[in-house]
This record gives sequence, C-alpha cells and structure tokens, in this order.
Amino acid sequence: MENIRNFCIIAHIDHGKSTLADRLLQLTNTVSAREAQEQVLDDMDLERERGITIKSHAIQMDYRQDGKDYILNLIDTPGHVDFSYEVSRSIAACEGALLIVDATQGIQAQTISNLYLAIGHDLEIIPVLNKIDMPSAMPEDVKDQIVELLGCRREDILEASGKTGQGVEEILRKIVEVIPAPKGDPNAPLQALIFDSVFNSYRGIVAYFKIMNGTLNTGEFVKFTNTEKEYYAEEIGVLKLQQLPKKSLSAGDVGYIISGIKASKEVKVGDTITHVKNPCLTAIDGFEEVKPMVFAGVYPIDPEDYEELRYSMEKLQLNDASLTYEPESSVALGFGFRCGFLGLLHMEIIQERLDREFDMAVITTVPNVSYKVVTNKGETVDVHNPAGLPDIKYIGHIEEPYITAQIITKSEYFGSIMNLCLDKRGVLLKQHYLTSERVEMTFEMPLAEIVFDFYDKLKSISKGYASFDYFQSDYKQAKLVKLDILLNNEPVDALSTLIHAENAYDFGKKMCEKLKELIPRQQFDIAIQAAIGAKIISRQTVKAVRKDVTAKCYGGDITRKRKLLEKQKKGKKRMKQVGNVEVPQTAFLAVLKLD
Repeated sequence: MENIRNFCIIAHIDHGKSTLADRLLQLTNTVSAREAQEQVLDDMDLERERGITIKSHAIQMDYRQDGKDYILNLIDTPGHVDFSYEVSRSIAACEGALLIVDATQGIQAQTISNLYLAIGHDLEIIPVLNKIDMPSAMPEDVKDQIVELLGCRREDILEASGKTGQGVEEILRKIVEVIPAPKGDPNAPLQALIFDSVFNSYRGIVAYFKIMNGTLNTGEFVKFTNTEKEYYAEEIGVLKLQQLPKKSLSAGDVGYIISGIKASKEVKVGDTITHVKNPCLTAIDGFEEVKPMVFAGVYPIDPEDYEELRYSMEKLQLNDASLTYEPESSVALGFGFRCGFLGLLHMEIIQERLDREFDMAVITTVPNVSYKVVTNKGETVDVHNPAGLPDIKYIGHIEEPYITAQIITKSEYFGSIMNLCLDKRGVLLKQHYLTSERVEMTFEMPLAEIVFDFYDKLKSISKGYASFDYFQSDYKQAKLVKLDILLNNEPVDALSTLIHAENAYDFGKKMCEKLKELIPRQQFDIAIQAAIGAKIISRQTVKAVRKDVTAKCYGGDITRKRKLLEKQKKGKKRMKQVGNVEVPQTAFLAVLKLD
C-alpha cells in the first residue's frame, strides 16, 4: 500500500490540466506512441471540439523511482464552474492534488474554489506553474500570488510546461515524495466509495470506486449500503487506458466493478460497497447534495419519444450525478421533464449529449425558478413553471426565492460587479478585503435574476476572475407578472416567463424582436406579440413570402392585375386560418442569450 499514490489535477478552466496529464501518461509509458493524441483522457467528441473537460477521468500509471515501483492513480478534473461537482467527487477519492496555475494568467476564481475544496478534504497540495515556456509568462508575479494563497515556500512551486514536457519528471518525483500513501486496513471489513459510474449497453452499469478499507476479490458477494441491493462481483479491475481486469483489489486501490446491474436507480454516486457476509459498520460519508442553479423543461420533439427520453435521462444521470429531473407536462409540448442544471453551459452540454449519445432531439424551455403563490383564501401553492400559475383573480401575492451570494474578485472589478448586482435587484450586505488586491462581496438577490445570464456576465466583467457561490436564504414577496408570447394569437407556453413588473416591458420587446429574426417566413403574415394578461405590450410581424402573381400580366387594363391580387389575398386569408407556426429550437436557446 505504501507504493500507491492517488492524486487529482485541479485548476481554473484552460490552465492546461489535460495537456499536462498527457505528458505524465507519456513519461510513465501508460500511453503508447500509437495511442497518443492531444487530450488523451477527454474521450467525448464534445470535449475535444470545445477544448474543455466535462467529465473527470481516472487512469492508473506505473512509475519507477530509485529502484522502487509505484502505482499512481491520476484523476483529471474539469475546470469550468458548471462541472465543479465532478471535482468534489474526484477529490474524495484522492490523498493529494496538483494545483496548476497558468504562468500567463495567474490565480483565477476556480483555482481558489477548487483549492478550498481540496483543503476541506485535507489533501496535500503540490503547486505547479504551467505554461512557463510562453513569451507572456510572468513566473515571479504568479509565484507571489501562489505563496500568498497557499502560504508555501517559493522553492516548493514547480515550474513546468505541458506543451514541451519541461519539468514533468520533477512533478512525478514530487508526487511520490510529498503525497502520502493511502491509509486503510486491507484486513478490515470491505469499505469502498463509489465516485463515478458509466453505462455499458452490453455489460450494464460499471461503477468506479476507491477502496478505503478491506479487500475485494472477483466472484464475491457485495452489498451497496445505500440501496441495500446485493450483487455478485463478476469482474473487478483497474482503469488503464482500457479497463484491466484483476483478481483482487485492496485498501488504497482505485478500480471498477461490473456486476450486471441494469437499473440506474440501484447505483448512487457516494454510496459504499461492502461484503454481504462481513459488512462494515458505518458507511462512508457520501458527497454533499448538489444545488441546481437553473431549471428548465426538456421535452421530446416527437411526443411518442417520451419513454425513450426517460430512459436516456436515466443513463445520462449515471454519468453525470449533478443532473436532477422530474416529470412534468405542458399544453404546447406534451409530456417532458423538469430538469435542474448547475448552469447554462451544463444545460447546453446535457442537451448536446442527449442528441449525440442517445439520438434524442429535444426542446428546452426558458429556464426559471420555482415560486410560492399565496391565493386570496390564504392557501400557498408551489409553482414550478409559468403555465401552472393560477388565474390572476385568485392570486393574493407571489413570493420568489432569494439567495445570499458571495463573490470573490480582484478589487479593480469592484465597481462594475457592484453595478451588475444592483441591476439584478441585488442588495449589498457586506464587503470585506481579503488582501489589498482581493475583495469578498456578499449580496442578497432574487434567484430568478441569476438563472439567465448573470454568471456569464460576471465572468466577462471580471475577465474570468470572480468566484461565485450562493445559498438560498428565504422567500420574499415580489411584484411579478406573467409574460406570455403569442404567435398569431396563440400563446406558446414554453416561452412564457414570470418576470418582475419593472423588467417586463423591455424583456417582452426584446423577445419579440429576437423571435422575428428566428422564425422563418411563411406564406402568410405571422404576428408575434408579448402580452401581460390581456394587455399587449409589444408586437412584431414576420412578413409573408409573396409570389409575384402579376408577373404574367403585361399591358392591358389594371383590373386584370387587381383580379389576380384579390384572388391571392383570399388564398392568404384562408391559409392564415389553417396555417400553424413552428418555433425552431434556436428560438428557445436564443431567448436565454438575450442581453
């Protein structure tokens, strides 16, 4: 056991984690020259196209140092805040972390929040200064930032370049020296923590675990503590580039188990695996419950695909435990699911994955939060989407959820972030300077204001240098109105929103203008209207595509042309009565990006 090292790589987005992981794999000969490619561990096409890591990836490396053989279990984690749940799970399976900081950009928001996650789990931190070969690198300044943040010595900071491979040998040496070997008793009752799972259509669910105590052999009967289900361990093994079966794994090992589990409800990330005959007394503390930031409805384009979509969601949730969903229905879209996401990027990725991995074409509605409606009779009703709002004459008042938000940023962005939060109906509760350069601000603001584009705006204002965390405080009374979008006098309930009365007019106007750009022209005029109750507050018209019916009419009396035009007019009128308007998926997505 003393020759095992479990560690993960944490950093802000785009600081070179996956590239550095590539170099570690090459240096330990885990990946042959034939298999080598950029970002070896990012196995989704989506990850390669966007250049981001979406899933944590575990892999085992063999390394020899000073005549001793070591086993290094590496977990490469995502850097984007929408996938921070993946990071928290990876950290639970490690004893140490490489903290990567880009020498050209310095310490940024996710560096800080991921570091706090790691320190909270008592991980040994190795600071690494990456991209040292870049002409714009500022090694001395960034080292000062790291020393201030970590309180380490300057000489402890390793300099490296994921691109050229410089300093990577030194990182491996440091991992072996600094990161402690896993603690645990191989002879105690089995206690293993599930930190991830994937679905294999031939073999069922594959669970990834780390053994804290005990030993697991192939063919033994095991029990999952949380669900109390019992299984036969058909195959266990370690995670190389492919899965490598083993006869036995013991304390400190990271591996996988295949036991023919078919139902996704039976595997919970954070669950404990133990023996049926000699179970452990206590389960390992799982992970904190995930807090969805954004709620949206996801509906199949063809209503008959509802069951197919449910099946796809179950499989996707195995692979991404931060996705939450429950069934709901809509007048315009039929049956679908109300999903909770960690952010707008997460929502976009889930939609893309449903399309690519399960071939499910879906419509996503406008994201929103849940409200409490107090009726005239004093009853309280929970409303999750605007379509479920009672008639206005029965509503006493509406209460919306408020949050306490903490933002850590550089002091130079203080003013612009302050303006952003005040525009979003925020109230500054307190501010606190952590250092002369960094300030912590605490706001109270409505949750509904942050689900749209708050996070994206915060990132662009602070150049990515603002970390944002929040927790829900309570519900407060608010002056909210339901904004409906009508197409040819028919309401589209998937585009309805509950919005603060002061913002309703501007938002309705922008929605109409955006939809006018996106809805394709038909043979008849399409009226796009925004309405609050019976009052229309904005209107745009998509003009009809007209065929030039008078083209064949040259010369002669004007009545000949008039007759043809009148005939066309009648046809258009009839067409408008029977014609219906399809709203393209881009329109639903564009609404989210309204500035």
